[in-house]
Amino acid sequence: MKLVVDENMPYVRELFADFGEIVAVNGRHLSAEQVSDADVLLVRSVTQVNSALLAQNSQLKFVGSATIGTDHIDQDYLASRNIPFSSAPGCNATSVGEYVFNALLELAEKYGADLHDKTVGIVGAGNTGSAVARCLSAWGVNVMLCDPPLQRSGDDREFFPLDTLIAQADVLTFHVPLTHDGADATFHLLDAAKIARLKSNMWLINACRGEVIDNHALLARQQTQPMPVVLDVWEGEPQPLAALVPLVDIATPHIAGYSLEGKALGTFMLYQRLCELLGRSIDKSLADLLPKAWFQQVNLRQTPDQAGLLRLCRFVYDLRDDDRQFRKIHQIPDGFDNMRKNHRHRREFSALALVNADGSEVDCLTKLGFAGVVR
Repeated sequence: MKLVVDENMPYVRELFADFGEIVAVNGRHLSAEQVSDADVLLVRSVTQVNSALLAQNSQLKFVGSATIGTDHIDQDYLASRNIPFSSAPGCNATSVGEYVFNALLELAEKYGADLHDKTVGIVGAGNTGSAVARCLSAWGVNVMLCDPPLQRSGDDREFFPLDTLIAQADVLTFHVPLTHDGADATFHLLDAAKIARLKSNMWLINACRGEVIDNHALLARQQTQPMPVVLDVWEGEPQPLAALVPLVDIATPHIAGYSLEGKALGTFMLYQRLCELLGRSIDKSLADLLPKAWFQQVNLRQTPDQAGLLRLCRFVYDLRDDDRQFRKIHQIPDGFDNMRKNHRHRREFSALALVNADGSEVDCLTKLGFAGVVR
C-alpha cells in the first residue's frame, strides 16, 4: 500500500508506517502525477482534492484531511467514485480557543481593558467557536453566539443575528467554515458594508478562513478608522495582503490550531478511521506521540488577576513570538508556509500543572484547560 502524505503533517510515520510505503510531498503544490498510484492520500487545508488532482488515479482507497474545515475537498466527487473520506472535526478546537483567549488577553493589556467588561460575539458556534466560548466563560466573560445553521437545527443555546453582534458586542471573533453558496454562505461574510458599520473600539479576530473577511475592505477601514484587529488567516494565502499586516495588532500565518496536541490529534483521528476501514486494531495511543514539555508545573500562591493570567498563558505559549516572526517573513517567498512547517513549539494549557492552588483556581483555571490542580 502506498500512502501519499503532506510533508507537514506530524506523526505520520509513527502512526502509519505499518500500513505500507509513505511518500511525503509538498501539499500546496501536489500534482496528479504524484498521486497517480496512491492507495491513501492524507492532506491538509492547502491541498485542493478534486477531479483534476485524482484524474490519473484509479485505485485510491481513502482520503483523509487532518483539518476541521473541508472546503478544500470535493466530497461529491469522492462520493461519486466511492472513495471514503474523513476529516478531523474538533481536532484543534482547543488550540484555536486558547489562541483567541491569548489574543484577547494581549489586546486587553495593550489597550488597558478588563475582559470582564467586554461582550464577545462569537460567529460560528461549532467545535472551535464553542471552545472559545468555554475559555471566555471560565474567566467570566460574557459571550453572544451567532450561528444560523445551528440555530435552525434545534441547538438549545441562545443565538443572535450577526447584525445584533455588530451593534452590541465589543469583540467579534469568526469561527465558520468557508462556503460560497446558499443563504448561509460565509465568503466575505464580513463585507465592506458590515466593516463600515463596526465601531471604532470594536475588537476584530479572524481565526477560521481568510476569505470570510473582505481583506481589501478591512485595509481601507484600517487606513482611515483603525480598530484593534487580530488576523491568523488571510485572503490570498500564502501571500497575504502586505499592506494590511502592519495595520493589525497581532498577525500570524494560519497557526491558531497549530498546538502539538491539536496537530497530533488530527493525524491520530485519520489513523483511527483508516484502521476502521481496513479492519485493523488500533494499537497506538495519542499520549505516546506527545513529547514531554520543558515545563511541568507552576506553583501559585493565589488566584491570578488578568495580568497574572496573561503571564501564565505566555509561559505556556507566547503569542507575541509568532507575531514578531511573521512580520519579518511574510513578504519573503515561501516565508508563510515555512513558518507553518517549522511551527513545533506550541503547547496547550493542559501541558502545565498548577500546584498549591486553592479552590477558586480549581473552578477557574482548570476550566480554562490547565492540568488538574495538585494541592
